[in-house]
Amino acid sequence: MSRYIVTIDGHSFEVDLAWLSDGASEISVRQGDQTRTVVIPGVELPPDQMEWVIIDGRPYELVFDEDLRWVKGQGGIHRIEISDRDQAVTRPKSGSGRVKAPIPGLIVRVVVEVDQHVELGQPIAVLEAMKMENEIRAPCAGTVSKIHVQPGKGVLKGELVAEITP
Repeated sequence: MSRYIVTIDGHSFEVDLAWLSDGASEISVRQGDQTRTVVIPGVELPPDQMEWVIIDGRPYELVFDEDLRWVKGQGGIHRIEISDRDQAVTRPKSGSGRVKAPIPGLIVRVVVEVDQHVELGQPIAVLEAMKMENEIRAPCAGTVSKIHVQPGKGVLKGELVAEITP
């Protein structure tokens, strides 16, 4: 189970996520004493595009910012911030040495180790989505300082995979 603090328009919520399926498409989301089942259909779209989620059987259209700084739904545009409660770190600004999952999926392989030097564009991990393998590549050259995933772990779009110190 992954634990997060999600802040939406200045209001914070503690959220627990648990993957219900191997392919990272069905998630149990618990906030307080309420638990919802969220299904993320396997659709790959460019950033700032509509995506569908199904919450307790009801579909919702959402548009996400590429860096997960805002989300747009029927109620308008909402500023969001996501912090990993277990690791006590806040999602960084884009362009840093932090490697994020480009799409939701299942980590199949991690191909680097901590303290390993990597070059810009070098594969870091392999993520499976919709029965296709996708390489997650280094956004900069540097040394791998942390790896946040392991094979068999489901990840959400924008979830931290690894950190590289330039």
